[in-house]
Amino acid sequence: MTDPTRIASREWRRDGAVPQADLDAIRDGVITHGRQQTQGSDARDIAVALYDGDVLIAGGFGRTEFQRLYISYLWVEADHRGQGLGGDCLRQLEALALQRGCVDALIETLLDEVAELYEHLGYACISHVHDFVPGFTRHTLLKVWQARD
Repeated sequence: MTDPTRIASREWRRDGAVPQADLDAIRDGVITHGRQQTQGSDARDIAVALYDGDVLIAGGFGRTEFQRLYISYLWVEADHRGQGLGGDCLRQLEALALQRGCVDALIETLLDEVAELYEHLGYACISHVHDFVPGFTRHTLLKVWQARD
């Protein structure tokens, strides 16, 4: 039976009224619950960054988990694009992931030309979601170094 005094204190908060700490708690709760459903989660953050002096010009980060590199973000400062730094950054992440025992890597993009770059770097497109964002296709790409057991 529900305590009626407890119901009276409940309130829905929306958008900006929900504190960032609570948004973080929701995200962390979902991640924790998901990992409890699986065996062998060994999630670790992974990151690389390229600096010119003290100025960040390229970088990427994500995580390794379940023998997979999950690349969340890969970025090159606008003035340094077209020089191969994105590919270099990706190869740096891959090298770290291989040292951690990863057997494959997963990355996503909304840009067709970036998906083509990833394919040139050995990734295979495993899914498309057309109009994921109006006018953009979400590409999910996988690079396999070693077959899973």
